[in-house]
Amino acid sequence: MSGLAGHELVKGHATLNDFLVLVDPDCEIELSVTDVVAVCDRRGGIGADGFIRVVRTSALPGAKQLASAAPEARWFMDCYAADGSVLGACGNAARLFARVLETEGLEPLGDGDSVTIGTRAGARTVTRLGDLWTVDMGPTGLARAQEAQAEGWDTAVVVPGLEGARAGLSVTVSSPHVPHVVVALGEESELEAAELDLRGSAAPVRYEPEPVPGVSLDLVVPLGEETDPATGQVVSCAQVRVLGRGAQEVLSSGTGCCAAAVALHQWAGETASRHYQIRTRGGHLGVHVEADPLAEDAALLLTGPAAVTGRVRVA
Repeated sequence: MSGLAGHELVKGHATLNDFLVLVDPDCEIELSVTDVVAVCDRRGGIGADGFIRVVRTSALPGAKQLASAAPEARWFMDCYAADGSVLGACGNAARLFARVLETEGLEPLGDGDSVTIGTRAGARTVTRLGDLWTVDMGPTGLARAQEAQAEGWDTAVVVPGLEGARAGLSVTVSSPHVPHVVVALGEESELEAAELDLRGSAAPVRYEPEPVPGVSLDLVVPLGEETDPATGQVVSCAQVRVLGRGAQEVLSSGTGCCAAAVALHQWAGETASRHYQIRTRGGHLGVHVEADPLAEDAALLLTGPAAVTGRVRVA
C-alpha cells in the first residue's frame, strides 16, 4: 500500500457492496493495482469489495476523449474490483460515488438534483431522491438474441446444490457490456439451496454453451406484484442471489439486479411490469425498465441507498 500510505480513505457501501474511496481531485496520488489489492484485502488490508478514486475527468490520463464528448461529466469514477480489475458503470459504486461528492462538498446535491459522472462505460447520470440515488445504467441487450427470442432462454446451467440443468437467459448490461446469465427458480427454498461460494469447490457452475469470460450468475425467484403505497405503482418483486465473476456470492450487484429485471420483463411478455423491486442479501434495489428495454435509447434506471460509514488513514 506504499502509494496510499498516509492518505485518508472514505469507507462506505451501497446495499452492503462496500468500497474504499480516495478523494484525489487532481490525480496527484500514485495508484497501482498492487495498492488496490492490498488495501481491499479483508485480512491484510482495510477490507472492501472495491476501490474508487474520485478525480476530475480533465485530470485523469486517458479520459480526454470523454471530457471532450461529455464536458458536463466533470468528475470521473476511477473504479476497481478488490482483485484490481477495472470496473465500468457499476451501479452500486456510482451511487456511493455521488454520495461522496455530496458529503465532501464537491457537488451540492439536494433532493431531485442530478450529477453526470464519467465512467469507463461512458457518462452516467446519478439523481438524488431523498435518501436514495438513481443511476442511469445505460443500454442493455441479449447476448444470444436469436436463441433467446425464439425460446425465452439460451443457456443450460447446472448449479451446485440444485438438481438438473436450469434454463438461463444471457443478458448484458451497460457498455462495455457486463455479462450475466439469469436463471429463474420456482421456490425460495431452491434459492437457499444453491451453493454459491465456489472457491476451491470441486463442483463449479457449468454452462452449455460456455458464456463469455467474466460472466455473473443471477438466480431469481419471482415473488408476485405489490402496490407501492406512496406512488400507486404496481411493482413486480423478486428475490435474487448473485454469483460474481470471482466465483463467490456477492451481497448485492447493481448490474445483476438490472439483468434480473430485464429477464423477468422478457419472460412476462406483453403483461410485463416496468417497475421492479429486487431483494438481495444486501438490501432492496429498484429497477425501472422501458416498455422495450432492449431498444437502443431505452432507459434502465437503478435506485437504491448509499451510505458513508467512516474514514481511515492508511498506515
